Amino acid sequence: MKFTKMQGAGNDYVYVDGTAEKIDNDKKPELVKALSDRHFGIGGDGVIFINESSEADFEMEMYNADGSRGEMCGNGIRCVGKFVYDKRLTDKKNVDIISCGRIKHLTLHTEGAGRGEVTSATVDMGSPILTPSLIPVEADGERAVDEPIIVGNKEYRMTCVSMGNPHAVIFTEGVKELDLEKIGPKFENHRRFPKRVNTEIVEIIDRKTVFMRVWERGSGETLACGTGCCAVCVAGVLNGLTENKITVKLLGGELIIEYDEKNNTVYMTGPAVTVFEGEV
Repeated sequence: MKFTKMQGAGNDYVYVDGTAEKIDNDKKPELVKALSDRHFGIGGDGVIFINESSEADFEMEMYNADGSRGEMCGNGIRCVGKFVYDKRLTDKKNVDIISCGRIKHLTLHTEGAGRGEVTSATVDMGSPILTPSLIPVEADGERAVDEPIIVGNKEYRMTCVSMGNPHAVIFTEGVKELDLEKIGPKFENHRRFPKRVNTEIVEIIDRKTVFMRVWERGSGETLACGTGCCAVCVAGVLNGLTENKITVKLLGGELIIEYDEKNNTVYMTGPAVTVFEGEV
């Protein structure tokens, strides 16, 4: 099976052309776990299969490193855009990609002579979901904004947002020194999150800049999370902590996120990089 290793701000996945490689769906979870293993496999935060689609230009079939299916990956979908353009599966620089029934529109940015190669992409990530039952999170009221939660005998304040997958955003200080390996799993598997949760721990630098670490369900701490950055921007606005357009600094790089409140839409811009290709 041929594969391409790609990363967006350090959020790395193994990419497989599903139009050429035919793999039974029931075999994919175990295959994903084997490929994602950083010691005995290729290594990555998961595996993304790029498939044909009758509803969009392409389908992104995304799996976390533990073999569980993920609904959306912001960094991953930018790399899907780079993959299909650089591999000449499409000539379009405006591409629609569907994942778990949700279509995202990508604008691909290229560099180089002639046709060029994709270096970054802007993604219309759609509208944030704030209704607790739809995120899902157990919470009273119409929104879970600055909501208290007890994790490991400590109270945190969380703001919950879904960008197609669930996020709990925690604004605090001392983020770099935080023992995320210890508290991350406790958030992920907390009883208030029926489908587990991605947790963003965020420190405000100024109203246009934040630093974020992320614990992703099924993958652990990753160097970046695109949907998580989108959730952070929305949460920052809802809590009156940030402007509508921010730079999110991550362990793996930076993403630019803009929350258009008038149209209730979030836009994400960031890099897409091919690391290497191979056959396994």
